[in-house]
Parts: sequence; C-alpha cells; structure tokens
Amino acid sequence: MIQAKQELLEALGAAVAQLAPGAAYVAAFESPKQVAHGDFAITAAMQLGRALKRNPRELATALIEALQAQPAVQRWVDALEIAGPGFVNLRLKPAARQAVVAEVLAAGDRYGLRDANGRKLMVEFVSANPTGPLHVGHGRQGALGDSICRLFESQGWQVQREFYYNDAGVQIETLARSTHCRILGLKPGDPGWPESAYNGDYIADIAADFLARKTVHADDRAFTASGDAQDLDSIRQFAVAYLRHEQDLDLQAFGVRFQNYFLESSLYRDGKVADTVARLAASGKTYEQDGALWLRSTDYGDDKDRVMRKSDGSFTYFVPDVAYHVNKWERGFAKVINVQGTDHHGTIARVRAGLQAAGVGIPQGWPDYVLHKMVTVMKGGEEVKISKRAGSYVTLRDLIDWTSRDAVRFFLISRKADTEFVFDVDLALKANDENPVFYVQYAHARICSVLTQYGKPVDPRADLSLLTAPTEGALMRVLAAYPDMLTSAAADMAPHDVAFYLRDLAAAFHSYYAAERFLVDEPALAAARIALLAATRQVLRNGLDMMGVSAPESMGRDAPAAPADSPSPQTSKVLPHDIPTR
Repeated sequence: MIQAKQELLEALGAAVAQLAPGAAYVAAFESPKQVAHGDFAITAAMQLGRALKRNPRELATALIEALQAQPAVQRWVDALEIAGPGFVNLRLKPAARQAVVAEVLAAGDRYGLRDANGRKLMVEFVSANPTGPLHVGHGRQGALGDSICRLFESQGWQVQREFYYNDAGVQIETLARSTHCRILGLKPGDPGWPESAYNGDYIADIAADFLARKTVHADDRAFTASGDAQDLDSIRQFAVAYLRHEQDLDLQAFGVRFQNYFLESSLYRDGKVADTVARLAASGKTYEQDGALWLRSTDYGDDKDRVMRKSDGSFTYFVPDVAYHVNKWERGFAKVINVQGTDHHGTIARVRAGLQAAGVGIPQGWPDYVLHKMVTVMKGGEEVKISKRAGSYVTLRDLIDWTSRDAVRFFLISRKADTEFVFDVDLALKANDENPVFYVQYAHARICSVLTQYGKPVDPRADLSLLTAPTEGALMRVLAAYPDMLTSAAADMAPHDVAFYLRDLAAAFHSYYAAERFLVDEPALAAARIALLAATRQVLRNGLDMMGVSAPESMGRDAPAAPADSPSPQTSKVLPHDIPTR
C-alpha cells in the first residue's frame, strides 16, 4: 500500500498541475472520518476553488476526470466520488490494500522507518539532580523522552539523549549535610537534625558506605570515600557519585540510556556563564537596577523583565539555562527538545528571550519543549504518597517492582504528556483486556501461538488476493496506517499516538481472530492468512519497540483469561500458547 499511495500522490500532483498550472499545491491525502467513505480523502478542489474562481464541486468533477486518466489511478483505484462541498473520496482496489502484507514482510523491523536525513537532534530528559532516588515523575519523563528519541530515529534523525544535572548547588550541599549528620549518628527526629535535611533511608546507606570507604561507579563519574567524618568535600562527592549510580540502576531497569551527561558546574568552570552574560550585555538588552543586572526579556514576549545577576552577585537559575542552550546550539543541534515537568512552564519564555538576545543565530521558538504533568499512584484503591526508601515520594523503582518495566513504560506513555495521569497498580497487574499493555502483548503472543501451530515458514509470495473478509480489510487498513502514524507522532512529539495505534491494531486483530479460522484446509487461503498474521505480529513488535516495551511470544502458563472478545467459551479461557487451531 505504501507503493500505491506514493504513486497516487504523484498522480494527484500531476492532475492538479494539469488543472491549475503553477498553483502552489502539495499533493496530500486525508483520512476519511468514516471507513465507509473510502480510503483517502482529497481536499484539493476546496483549496484551489477560490484561487481559480471556480465552484469546488465543479472543480472536483474536473479533478476526477484528470485523475482517471492517470495510470496509477487506473491501477490502484476502484472508485472516485464527490462528497459534501467538494471532497473527493478515493476507494482503493483490494490489491492496493493487500499489498501492505508483502511490504511489511519485506521490510521487517524497518517497516515504517525513513532513511537517514543527516539532521541532528538532542533530547534532554530526566535531568534529575543527584539528591535522591528517581520518582515516578522522572519515570514519566524517561518514558516520554526515550520514546520521542525512538520516534525521531524512525524518521531518519541522528539523536543524542542527554542528562543535565547540578552537582554543586544548594540541594547538593543539603545532601552533603544530611549525609554528614547520619555519619555522626543522627537520624530524622533527633535534636540537631536539620529541618531541611533529606530523611529517606538512602541517606543512611550513603553514610554507611562512606564510612566503609567504598568506591562507587556511575556512568559519568566514580569516587572513593575517604571515610573521614569531617571531610565534607569527600562526603559531598561520594554522595553525588552514589546517587548517580543509583539513578543509573533505575534507568537501566527502565531501559533508558544516555549518550551524554552534562554538569551545570561545567558552565561556570569553563566560563560559559560569563561568556553568555557578556553577550547579553553587548546586545544592549541588559540594564542595572537596584544593584541587580536585568534582561529586557519583555522585548521578546516575556511578561516581565528578568533578573540575571542578583544584588549579592549570584546568578539566577535561568542564566546557566541560557548558557547551556547556547552550548547546545554551538554543538550543532538543529533541533532540541526538552522534556520537563509543567513546573518549568515559566522558564520557556525567559530562556528563549535570552537565546534571542544572545545574538548567536538561534531561530525563534528554539528549543522545543514537552511538558508533562505529574503522576498519581493508586494501589488497593488508595493513593500511595510515600516510599520508605525515599522518605517522601513513590520511586520509579517501586513502580517497576510492583508491576513490570513494560507496564510502567506503556502506561506512562499512554496519555498526552500535558494531561493528569493516574497510575493504577492494580490495573497494571490485570491479565485481561482492561489492561492495555496486556491486551496488546496478548495479541502478539496469540499470533506467535498460531504461527507455531502452522509449523511452516511464512510464504512471502502467498496469494494475498484471497484476503477478502471484512475483518481482513480492516486489519490491513490499520497496518497501512503505521508509517504515517510514526511520522505524525514524531512531528507532534506525541508518543501516546503509538499507544493508541497499538490498541487499535490489537483490537483489529482480536476481531479478526474471533471472526475467521486461519489453519483452514485450503492451503492457499491458509498461507495468505498466515502471511497477514505474520505482518501483524511484525508491526505489533515494531510499535512496542518504539515504546521500549517487549513483545512476548508467550504470556506464561499462569496467564488468565483471554480478552473478552474471544469467539467462544472454548477459547475464552485458554492460555496464549495453548490457543486451539483455527
């Protein structure tokens, strides 16, 4: 179907050029709101009607005539119909829809992927200061960021995953003080325990390992403790390395990796903050008032000017942010996406203002942001607010231990980033169609079971013209939508679209499973249906991989009932690897 669509787009462009030479029109199809209206909708007549001073329906009639003369239309199109004020609905021949099966089988795990485009993208996400375990908000950020990276990689981008953190600020000093108190034998609630200290059990673990003079290794640093209870610098460095190591373990368990770690302290050490301040001053966009240095950020759409350097000589937090993003630009990243919590919303305007004022050639609206809301965790019908290990919040590792990596990743991606999300632990543990990740993975396992029972290699030359059942047409239509879904999801930075798509694909398969038999007596029909199942399995696997979720071939002997849309009592209670021959 990919070939058919490309040829039809070229035919549409040629037909429009014939009707309106020189018209600024880019050939495109839209998806009809109802399947009964056809496979593609063409809006060219309505777009060009005003410019050509012609009635759109009359223009649509002429467009159909021009299209019918195109060889690609004669080959692939069954019908062209005018609808509404000038829509042209295009209905494909069965062969065009059926072609997607062979295309998927030929492309394999590259189905839907585009060739390298030579462009560089950086996605910064998680970026948690090493002051405690990663919480569920970091988990949502990790799932979103990693899936966005995978989406852009599917579109040919060269992607770098970056983790930015502060290793020398007020929070780090609080961490060092908290650890020092534990080393001295104090604990939360004792006289002398600082009110601002971190109270989680992990602080006691750090203190014990520090006194034992252990060495810790993180992805970006390693440090050996001195064991000296009065060596505050050693305590600070050991605590940072210890928690970076803990974060690395959490991220490894979550299947998230980073190519680069960037330290906020390096911006000061390498003179990047000073250089940025000098650039902003040279631009004429700064001024002194009340002993502070201000940026005229209102010149760039901010709601008020912002302080850069306070009267005590220290910089406000957005100045290193600007310096960091100038550095990103200088490293050659044409596109940058920051995945952050919605509490960072106020920083967008001031950072972009600072980047414009810096005068280094950064375009307006750079970088892009994906802001996510926090996650509420429910377990046993009640909200879970604290973790003994962390002391004040649910950790990412808690969530993985309670459910699974697959469930956590799928659930945290399954809603738009800017919507509230309730993670229901009990739902994530259910093995039925109420649980979306089970529903999708079960479809994959079900297909694997049928292919195993078939016992023969999939025939890529199977006679696909035999796939004429309505449920087969519906399933092939969903398979054909996968490449465009990936492109749209990447452009919109919307990995939840992948989750929605996979649920639709699983539903189409389960409906097919309920309606038709696969291992039929007619060898040609069986081969065609097995080819369709193999293509469906491949796209399920590709889509799950885009989310960082596994595609199991069996759900295990303790798996409970199949999805509720199974066709009969005989098959509604079977395990995925025990599905009866169909």
